[in-house]
Amino acid sequence: MSKHGFFDSPVEYLKGVGPQRAALLNKELQIFTFGDLIQHYPFRYEDRTTFYTIQALNDEMPYVQLKGKISRKTLVGAGHKKRLVAFLDDGTGTVELVWFKGIKWVQDKVLEGIDYVVFGKPQRYANKFSIPHPELEVYAPKHDQGGYLQPVYSITEKLRNRYLDSKAISKLQQELLTHARDKIHETLPDALLRQLKLTDKRDAIINIHFPKDHEALTRAQNRLKFEELFFIQLRLLKLKLVRKYKFRGKIFNDASLLTEFYNTQLPFPLTNAQKRVIKEIYADMRSGQQMNRLLQGDVGSGKTIVAFVCMLIAIGGGSQCALMAPTEILAQQHFKTLSELADAMRIPIALLTGSTKRSDRTSVHEGLRSGALKILIGTHALLEEEVQFHDLGLAIIDEQHRFGVAQRSKLWSKNKTTYPHVLVMTATPIPRTLAMTLYGDLDVSVIDELPAGRKPIKTVHKYDSHRLEVNAFIRQQIESGRQIYIVYPLIDESEKLDLKHLMDGYESICRAFPEVALSIVHGKMKPEAKEYEMARFSKGDTKIMVATTVIEVGVNVPNASVMIIENAERFGLSQLHQLRGRVGRGAEQSYCILMTDIKLSADSRKRIQTMVRTNNGFEIAETDLQLRGPGDLMGTQQSGVLDLLIADLGKDSQVLTMAREIAKRILDEDPDLQLPVNRMIREQIDRMSKTAVNWSRIS
Repeated sequence: MSKHGFFDSPVEYLKGVGPQRAALLNKELQIFTFGDLIQHYPFRYEDRTTFYTIQALNDEMPYVQLKGKISRKTLVGAGHKKRLVAFLDDGTGTVELVWFKGIKWVQDKVLEGIDYVVFGKPQRYANKFSIPHPELEVYAPKHDQGGYLQPVYSITEKLRNRYLDSKAISKLQQELLTHARDKIHETLPDALLRQLKLTDKRDAIINIHFPKDHEALTRAQNRLKFEELFFIQLRLLKLKLVRKYKFRGKIFNDASLLTEFYNTQLPFPLTNAQKRVIKEIYADMRSGQQMNRLLQGDVGSGKTIVAFVCMLIAIGGGSQCALMAPTEILAQQHFKTLSELADAMRIPIALLTGSTKRSDRTSVHEGLRSGALKILIGTHALLEEEVQFHDLGLAIIDEQHRFGVAQRSKLWSKNKTTYPHVLVMTATPIPRTLAMTLYGDLDVSVIDELPAGRKPIKTVHKYDSHRLEVNAFIRQQIESGRQIYIVYPLIDESEKLDLKHLMDGYESICRAFPEVALSIVHGKMKPEAKEYEMARFSKGDTKIMVATTVIEVGVNVPNASVMIIENAERFGLSQLHQLRGRVGRGAEQSYCILMTDIKLSADSRKRIQTMVRTNNGFEIAETDLQLRGPGDLMGTQQSGVLDLLIADLGKDSQVLTMAREIAKRILDEDPDLQLPVNRMIREQIDRMSKTAVNWSRIS
């Protein structure tokens, strides 16, 4: 078996697994090979290194190890409330051990007057501590020889029912490590290990599963986290390098249209952030290399006008531009905003979506092929075969997380000679660490200030008991000519229940405001009914819009100044922030009211407090990442980048920054990794398949 054939061996060939267990591991944990198993790392460790005294117990302790004598045991209660209670005494105090299940079996095992080692989670009730369903072992002299950290592996209910619990996985890991020890090869150069004081790979793998002590565990975690993030950054930076030298971009250096627009048509002065971003983009567009830039800016920060300015640079150089949005509503809105600017500059512009009439399509296609049509705004319809440009110079993609990489590259291939420059825009603030990983192959520009005259939205938190006060505020806002959004959460698993919440809410609003015209929008409605209701609200025919989260993107009603979010505790932070951004689009003071139940979990409370404290989307995104981890942030699942084994982008930002700096330094000195010092890195990359996202894996 070749050196890395070992880790490709099917997991069923490991002693103790066999075909049936292997099928379960495949299905439940995606563990197919020895390599997959050895990289199924523990997610926490139980501390068996110390014995606590009963007297020292407190509520904060997760799990404790005790030793003492069972002084007596007794059965309490009857029927399904029956439980077995044994009293453990260690000379400093007494703790109750309680079993609700398997009483008969435990009763015969637990003997009075015998010394035991007990492990479990202490719970305080009144002033007494008890440990439900503890692990129990008769005390033996070996227990005094120093304990160990017991790994805990993630498993599923199905595995537990088939006796493949965390302990069983731990046994399989022990078995595997006895054979794998000598097959684990180093992937990082010695000089780098010395510089960063990192342990070697073999040591790290052994100690991540069976650490001798806390220090060995920390060393193992540091090594594996660094390696994982280093190889991901290396891959992204290499991709960026290849693009830079391989893909030529059309050179645009005629700024006359741009100057004309600045001098005659600019509707309002640009912010410093907008000016800085335009400079960065212009530098890319005249560099001769294909631009791949991500433009981040909070809702309302003025990304659209920046996009238009970039279009002028391309059109000034004789090319065409395309802007692709994920939904029809969003495409129509971009078209509306950009048409006003384009018409003033006498630039032909068109809209192409799924509902564009056949006759209109024909003229759009002709205008594109002849080059007469300069700007095309649309949805996925832009990707269709028949959409052929005369010379596409700039492709702008809005809300990138809704489009896959394959769709992006379809847009690139619309040009036969050079690749169009690509600008990706998003209003979802992405934390730095995530942007480095998700979009590490793109250059990033950030618009981090709001246009002048925009007042920050005031956010308050109210409980359901404040309902009358909130209704009075709504009435006062409507009387001064404003409009109101009231949003209800959508939880996928129970559409019926959601609709009921929404309809109940709608009815109580009708009762509270019998004289006010209302709109209602939810996911069960037909698209045309939705459009009709949204249009009525936009025109001001209705004063209150009751909706589920369908209004998250797209509706722009400058006169709407109040956003009320019901059951706000059920929303994620980034979603709350997106919803809040629907108001505050006019010059009036806007408000966001977060309504919740009085009972809130610690995480929910932190989310609500963050919203009340700050309007800064990036700060909000950072907190969101720490609370929820990256998996939930928009669109990260399908990107595959976050296929992380051990690193955590919410907690390991310093490791990530260091990994990126080192990867960049190595590639600057040795772009093809040909120097002897980088041999191990190159060998690791060669071992990985070209499609792999995470190059740190054992293969």
